[in-house]
Amino acid sequence: MGDPKFLRRTYDTPKHPWEAGRMDEERKLLAKYGLKNKRELWKAQSVLRGFRGQARELAARLRAGEEQARRETDGLLGRLTRLGVLRVGTPTIDDVLSLRTEDVLHRRLEWIVFSKGLAPTAKGARQLIVHGHLSIGDHKVTRPGYLVTAAEEAQIAYAPSSGLNDDGHPVRVAIRERQQGPSEPVAAAAGPGVV
Repeated sequence: MGDPKFLRRTYDTPKHPWEAGRMDEERKLLAKYGLKNKRELWKAQSVLRGFRGQARELAARLRAGEEQARRETDGLLGRLTRLGVLRVGTPTIDDVLSLRTEDVLHRRLEWIVFSKGLAPTAKGARQLIVHGHLSIGDHKVTRPGYLVTAAEEAQIAYAPSSGLNDDGHPVRVAIRERQQGPSEPVAAAAGPGVV
């Protein structure tokens, strides 16, 4: 055990920090998912790395015929299905090994809020979450990186104490306008006083 003031890092950094190809991919993911910094991306990659490492170990133990490995495999597949990373049905260990970082990023609260249309952009979703405008069921959630389960996804809504519950709120109006697409252009500007 360690001193609680000195928490351990929950992610791994890249071994080679200055690879142009990897850096370009990271920038694209940061922009698409509205992530604050690369640390959040590295955390998602570490979560995925943990799932895949566990799946590789279980695959080897299954080939050896261990009964405990079969129970642990069912537990891992059930957890990933409840989390919404794997599709409901008959997932296999190979499905876990074929997961990508984007599959984990799709389960973050900020991305789900944006894709449900509760925020105008992914970065806007992050701001609404941090400021306490969104809740899951009866609980206000202020962590944009929270991994939402498939059951909780339907319960995401504006917090009861938030001003965003009003349909006339400027943010809600901006979201509706964005969803409807570009509005019709205003009459051409012919100059002042000309009709």
